[in-house]
Amino acid sequence: MDMQKLAEIQVTETELAAARAGDLTVRGALFQRVAAPTLGLIRRLVRHPALADDLLQDSLIAMFEHLDDYRGEAPFGIWVRSIAVSRCLMAFRSPWHRARVALDGFTEDHRLPVEAEGRTADLIDLDRALARLSPTTRAVVWLYDVEGWSHEEIAKCFDRTVSFSKSQLSRGHARLRGELSPPTASGFGASLLE
Repeated sequence: MDMQKLAEIQVTETELAAARAGDLTVRGALFQRVAAPTLGLIRRLVRHPALADDLLQDSLIAMFEHLDDYRGEAPFGIWVRSIAVSRCLMAFRSPWHRARVALDGFTEDHRLPVEAEGRTADLIDLDRALARLSPTTRAVVWLYDVEGWSHEEIAKCFDRTVSFSKSQLSRGHARLRGELSPPTASGFGASLLE
C-alpha cells in the first residue's frame, strides 16, 4: 500500500458527516488513512518511540473529538497535522520531557557508530545530527525544511514571533552544518541546509 502524505489526505463531505455522526466504519477508515503518516511526523519531531506512540494516540483522539471544528478550509490531513504538531509542542513544554531529553543525551553519547554505505550512511548521519538538536530547534527545522511551513505558521504554532522561528532555523542549520561531514553536506543533507 502506498502511504499518502499527510498534507494530501482529504475527506468528502459524506465521509465527514458520517464520522461526525459516529459511524465506526468511516472513523476506522479515517484512522487507517491518517495514522501512519501522522506517526511518521510525530516520530521525526519527538525522537522517542514510546512518547511518539502516546502523542499519536492523543492526536487521533483529539481529531475525533474535534471533528465538528474541521471547517474544510484546507485538506483534512493539514488539519490533522496541525493537531499532531500542537500535541508535540505541548509535550516539549512538559518538565517530564525535558528530564527525558537530559537522560537521552547522557546515554546517547555512549552508542556505537553504525556502519553503512552511500545514501544510507548520509541518512544515518543526518538523522543523528537532527536527533542532537534541541526538541524545539528540531521541530522548527523539520517543519520549515521538510513540511514546508512558513516562518509565520511556525511562529503562530509556537505562539512566538517570526524572528523566533528564523533564529531557531538558523541555529539548527548551523548546528547541522557543524555535525555533518563535508561529503554528507553535499549529498542528501544539503537540501535541509539551504
